[in-house]
Amino acid sequence: MIERQTQAYSDDEIYGILNPVVGGWFRSKFGTFAPPQKYAVMNIHQRQNTLITAPTGSGKTLSAFLSVLNELTTLSMDGKLEDKVYCVYISPLKALNNDIERNLNEPLAEISELAKSKGKEIGVRVAVRTGDTTPAQRAKQLTKPPHILITTPETLAILLCAPKFREYMRDVKWCVVDEIHALASNKRGVHLNLSLERLQNLAGGFTRIGLSATIWPLERVAEYLVGYENGKPRDCKMVDVQNLKGMDLEVLSPVDNIVETSEPQLHGALYRLLDQLIQEHKTTLIFTNTRSATERVVHYLKENYPARYTDNIGAHHSSLSKEHRLKIEEKLKKGELKAVVCSTSLELGIDIGYIDLVILLGSPKSVARMLQRVGRSGHKLHDKAKGRIVVMDRDDLVECAVLLKNALEGHIDSIDIPQNCLDVLAQQIYGIAIENRQHIENVWSLVKRAYCYRNLARDDFDSVIKYLAGEYMSLEARNVYAKIWYDSTTGEMGRRGHLARVLYSTNIGTIPEESFILVKEGDRIIGEIDEGFLERLAPGDIFVLGGDTYRYGFARGMTAQVQPAPGRAPTVPSWVSEQLPLSFEMAMEIQRFRRLMEEKFTAGRSKQEIIDFINSYLYVDEKAANSIYEYFREQFLYAEIPHDKKLLIEFYTNPAGDKYAIFHSCYGRRVNDALSRAIAYAIFRTRHRNVYISLTDHGFLITACSNKIQAIQGLQALRTESLRAVVEKATDKSEVLRRRFRHCASRALMILRSYKGKHKSVGRQQLSSTLLLSTCRYLPNDFPILREAKREVLEDLMDIRHAEEVLADIEHGRVKTKMAATTLPSPFALALLSKGYSDLLKLEDRLEFIRRMHDAIKRRIDARNPSN
Repeated sequence: MIERQTQAYSDDEIYGILNPVVGGWFRSKFGTFAPPQKYAVMNIHQRQNTLITAPTGSGKTLSAFLSVLNELTTLSMDGKLEDKVYCVYISPLKALNNDIERNLNEPLAEISELAKSKGKEIGVRVAVRTGDTTPAQRAKQLTKPPHILITTPETLAILLCAPKFREYMRDVKWCVVDEIHALASNKRGVHLNLSLERLQNLAGGFTRIGLSATIWPLERVAEYLVGYENGKPRDCKMVDVQNLKGMDLEVLSPVDNIVETSEPQLHGALYRLLDQLIQEHKTTLIFTNTRSATERVVHYLKENYPARYTDNIGAHHSSLSKEHRLKIEEKLKKGELKAVVCSTSLELGIDIGYIDLVILLGSPKSVARMLQRVGRSGHKLHDKAKGRIVVMDRDDLVECAVLLKNALEGHIDSIDIPQNCLDVLAQQIYGIAIENRQHIENVWSLVKRAYCYRNLARDDFDSVIKYLAGEYMSLEARNVYAKIWYDSTTGEMGRRGHLARVLYSTNIGTIPEESFILVKEGDRIIGEIDEGFLERLAPGDIFVLGGDTYRYGFARGMTAQVQPAPGRAPTVPSWVSEQLPLSFEMAMEIQRFRRLMEEKFTAGRSKQEIIDFINSYLYVDEKAANSIYEYFREQFLYAEIPHDKKLLIEFYTNPAGDKYAIFHSCYGRRVNDALSRAIAYAIFRTRHRNVYISLTDHGFLITACSNKIQAIQGLQALRTESLRAVVEKATDKSEVLRRRFRHCASRALMILRSYKGKHKSVGRQQLSSTLLLSTCRYLPNDFPILREAKREVLEDLMDIRHAEEVLADIEHGRVKTKMAATTLPSPFALALLSKGYSDLLKLEDRLEFIRRMHDAIKRRIDARNPSN
């Protein structure tokens, strides 16, 4: 049974179960137990699976380890501590692993000193095992294995196949999964889900402990952590002490009126605000949403405030060298930095010392991410987490205000856990076969115990076995050979080839290798774009590179061919590949707020009444409330306010004659991606002409429609039951499927990144993938890896499930479709329309464009409504 832990144990009860030495150490160090410890330590002591969610710095890590340290100390003092692994700790970050090693060795040294005073010796060993572990360290661990093994998901899977080391794990008692939210939401987590069941097969039952600062819903993550037995989730206690820390959160605008402020004024005000906030605090952590913005902020502060920012500010993101990142982290811990600017790289719980302010530049796109980032401040248990969200446009203002409301009221967006990933399944079954000879039904039973595969169809499982056993003979022409043998008569299977273990350990993992794409016009090199951006491109799309516009033609390997397109407006803004998507739940919260605002305007409420409502509903100041009021008032008077019950489709023709169908579909970018591709494909099928798509979290626009009927017909042609098939057809020849197939083929070991000591470059992997994909298209429809690539595009990259829900709501009349023809784009359309120009125009020009259009809209509104 999965249930919430409602009983908090007293200090006396917890001290009563502790070894006197451990209890004495804890009393001298902390005195009283922190809330997570009062709820969790006793459960773990009683060997109950436990999921703990609590803020950073609240004591949850020690909640997980106190019982472990206690029992190992007792065994050591009694002379019963054996040379084997008792506890496995898993985290997504090597840096976090190193922190945990330090944070465990320190208390163990202190406990050991106390034990010596009583004439006892403590010999508990802790060691890290990752890809960075040296051969000498590995050899030492084979002689003297750590009692607490600290590792990553990938290394755990390798160790399960290592003949000598796996023997040390036959009696594991505890497994701690830290930052579980960062693993469960992607294929690394799916991989780990199966590894935990493999460990269970090896060690028998062990206590599973999950840790996170931000997860929801707890029941789903608990099921992911503990897995299934006989078709039902294993028992788990959920400890939820999220509301320990006070939250000091505000949404700030650098200026009084964003839309009527010039770019130099806005830019200057932003950096004056940042400088003021940084100077008012000891150490500030600033999160941006892109790596380029991170570099830009650091550069500007250094250039314009040289007296205050020299060596006391730094940038931290994944594109920087490991040495640079470690240097920044070390300076942070020592308190030598006044500010650090990062993208996503410091979200997770590595020890970065005392932070007393977190600034978010722009929307974090989800409540969970907001809380994760702001939670990096307030290092101690009773410190307040202090965060300031700085907004630069009116859409951001509304979005962040709604996110802030949900954060303060404890509404966290749901985690999406990938299901039935056949590429990961293929890799793990290969690992299982390498362990030893297996019966197919035992493997099937193991797979079905994992949460991510509890609903796996037997046909899908069998198709993966067929692939691994080499039954798709035509793949051998592409150098894809059988990896296991399978005897259908006896039901037994095992590894094939003497290099199996080496191939597995050198190609394991789920994180795809990415690289830059060379952009060429014929033989002339134009520049580079990243693979994530290339995925968004379709033939004919216009994009900006180096200040010029180009029409995308095709990609071959790691080269994209383009043609100049001077004077053409971009159809795909370059920021799309780096921006984080708005979660569907938060998008719907924004839509609900929009509906409430429309109701106020429709009912004829006064300005003060509506501002009072905004202040009561959202946590914003007077300036922000007035900006939101004016934004919605203009949209209401000029067109209509779209919301969760109304989809507004706006038709606009610009002065150059370009026609736009603007869908005000605030569902998040993943849903809009699926819907826009489906509508564009429906238009293409009926009119036999390509259309161009640009999308954001708040909507999408389709260009090149000769009239508004095409867009409406495109939407009306879609049906809920066939939407998945339509999007699958729309992406079948796309760049996104080609790239995702490479990722899946690599995970399934169809493409070997490393073979006999030689590494295959990303470019060569892509060429191999292109040939493989063409071969796979002629295989029977049950070929699992191509099906997995299509599933990944529809379910992980896009959000087909919620897109189907939206379409069903439209079909059944729960969402009304309204149309508006505008001679000027409506206020809500301005940001969406200008995004396509954001690379072509300087920021100053784009803001000037928005301001000009806004002034024209206001004049139009005033002419229509003289009394207003």
